[in-house]
Amino acid sequence: MDTPLGKGVFLIATPALRDPNFRQAVVLLCEHGPDGALGVVVNRPTEMNIAEVLPQVPVLEGQEHRVYAGGPVQKNSLLVLYRLNEEIEDTHAVLDGVYLGGNMETLERILEVPGEHESFRAYMGYSGWGPGQLESEMESGSWLTMPARPHLVFDEDSQDLWGEVLRSFGDEYTMYAHMPVDPNLN
Repeated sequence: MDTPLGKGVFLIATPALRDPNFRQAVVLLCEHGPDGALGVVVNRPTEMNIAEVLPQVPVLEGQEHRVYAGGPVQKNSLLVLYRLNEEIEDTHAVLDGVYLGGNMETLERILEVPGEHESFRAYMGYSGWGPGQLESEMESGSWLTMPARPHLVFDEDSQDLWGEVLRSFGDEYTMYAHMPVDPNLN
């Protein structure tokens, strides 16, 4: 697969990428342009739930929605990806039916009365690249690309996502799909 860089694209770390921030990561690009790129790592759940991050929001009390580590930039900021039936104000379209941003009213509505197939994922931090940086990483073979699919972001077991997506690139990558995060543990 040779999907050009752009929002709505998955970046899949190649087995050779050793940077601990992105080792075996699947990143959803939310923005890409001449000023750089921004995305979130979609396969790194943390031990925190959203009620711990936003204790001041009453509707979140008792919620078990896991927070994900979105990347190494601004690890103390919260970003929310929504899968919605229609675009709402204060969001940024990432791919069909998936939006970044929004407000607390949207989050509360989804928790209280979700529409069919509506959901969200919360991320602490994000992944960012300056102008030309991601393109340089692509040239060095750090990333594979493919069109993002909402069900892989919102429905699948995210911890197995890297191997699952890697297998879709064929036999050349299949043997790496079960590789431990630290190859020294092999």
